[in-house]
Amino acid sequence: MGNIFDSLKTDEHGLICAVVQDAESGEVLMVAWMDREALKRTLEGGKTCFFSRSRQKYWVKGETSGHFQVVKEVRADCDLDAVLVTVEQTGGACHEGFRSCFYRAAGPDGSLEVVEERLKSPEEIYKA
Repeated sequence: MGNIFDSLKTDEHGLICAVVQDAESGEVLMVAWMDREALKRTLEGGKTCFFSRSRQKYWVKGETSGHFQVVKEVRADCDLDAVLVTVEQTGGACHEGFRSCFYRAAGPDGSLEVVEERLKSPEEIYKA
């Protein structure tokens, strides 16, 4: 099998979906975007690095919050158009203060309700 960088299929912007999962519990923590450089930084640095589509820049998870993700393994899916990054999570993964970004669940009527406990408020996490 070839080099991961050469094998992956990105979208028209050179990005690939990165699903981040807790290595111990298997819980899905978040989804973000990587390009070739972000994936390279993730593999070489041992902490998750993503590309922000809205800010058009790279960011390391935890650089402002202190809630780093130490990379344990990176896998590619069968279609080679997504990666699964298993991590050791420090603190919460969600910028809203929850352990996982998937803290809302759909009710039978389609409404969303918060089903997880908030660990910290965003103000506590991102003190100026």
